[in-house]
Amino acid sequence: MYNLLLKKIFSSYPMYHRIGSAAYKEGLENIEQLALITGNPQNSFKSIHVAGTNGKGSVAHFLASYFQESGLKTGLFTSPHLVDFNERIKINGIKIPEKCVIDFFDQYKNKFNLIEPSFFEMTTILAFDYFAREKVDIAVIETGLGGRLDSTNIILPEISVITNISLEHTQMLGDTLPKIAAEKAGIIKKNRPVVLGEYDDSTFPVFKNKAEEMNASLYMAEENVSIISHEVKPEVGKRVISICYKDQLIAENVILPLIGNYQLKNIATFVQTVISLNETIPFQENVLKRSIEKVVENTNFMGRWQIVDFKPLTICDVAHNVAGIKEIVSQLQNMNYRHLHFVIGFVNDKDVDSILTLLPKENTTYYICRADIERALECEVLENKMKLLNFTTVIGETVPHAYLKAKEAATSEDLIFIGGSCFVVGDFLKNLNLK
Repeated sequence: MYNLLLKKIFSSYPMYHRIGSAAYKEGLENIEQLALITGNPQNSFKSIHVAGTNGKGSVAHFLASYFQESGLKTGLFTSPHLVDFNERIKINGIKIPEKCVIDFFDQYKNKFNLIEPSFFEMTTILAFDYFAREKVDIAVIETGLGGRLDSTNIILPEISVITNISLEHTQMLGDTLPKIAAEKAGIIKKNRPVVLGEYDDSTFPVFKNKAEEMNASLYMAEENVSIISHEVKPEVGKRVISICYKDQLIAENVILPLIGNYQLKNIATFVQTVISLNETIPFQENVLKRSIEKVVENTNFMGRWQIVDFKPLTICDVAHNVAGIKEIVSQLQNMNYRHLHFVIGFVNDKDVDSILTLLPKENTTYYICRADIERALECEVLENKMKLLNFTTVIGETVPHAYLKAKEAATSEDLIFIGGSCFVVGDFLKNLNLK
């Protein structure tokens, strides 16, 4: 019954992550009506709102782990899902039960259908309703797209967090960094603090002006938090770090299970957030270390420089835009391997040409694949683009098939990397039992 319901949901409601901008509904009118029908559940729990181009999922998971370790019943709403729909909505790391999804749609579907909401609007109100019914102490809410007009922006959070800004979804959010920043700044609320993860000359004035307009205290993670990386051991999937706040050591020799270099920025943003919350939720320094060390265990976090095998070393990551791919390539360049086998695929509205200019060519073979969604870029289109740039390519068609070809060709001294799209990583993780 649950699987039939999901098929109906996926087919009945426009889903951005599958069909693209055609599913994007600008404005909050629909979500406000859905909230009214369900009794405005978003007003029943404390929340934290997280936006940004990259890193918002990681920051949200670190925050959720911290509040869980603090003893709070913690909701977590993120998107998209990688393997299962219900991984979008969790309490203390446990996915929403199938029965709760079924009961929710049975109760409200007739009224909802009159509104014709998008898939994300439906999912958002499902999460808010579930968190309210389960009486969570706090919920960490990740925006879907942008901020100002995002469906999640009907909450009044304890604090707003904006990780960073880079060019993405320009057809909907604007074609310059300041325009995109203005959309993200829409989550800043009156008299509620806001944390910025990264400073940028072109976008900082936007956030500063919005914070002043809303009388919101503005905190800069880059100014206050420094992360010292002691050692990285990719062969065992661990990194050791220490954390300083305003030059004072607050966590030492933390074993970080997420070894992507970009996570250091995300941890700084997360640390600034929990410290800036001190007036309403007292900061617990003794919780900080174990909340980072147990982030995967507590939240079942996936797809961020995730090591899935060691011989050969096999890593997947959901980075899918220019800024994210730059981080991935930088880390790959600092790793030791004989040959890189890169399983790669994109969705058709990404700036693929710009991404391709960043990718390595030496000692690298690309296994081109197409994720199982409508928006996926056709293999032949990607192959033609890559051949023009003199990449070494192999057509893999489906993600599992491409991975098996890479695994067959790789030696124990090689590296297999799977990426380019959330959906490529999702298809890969669904098929991890492949031999």
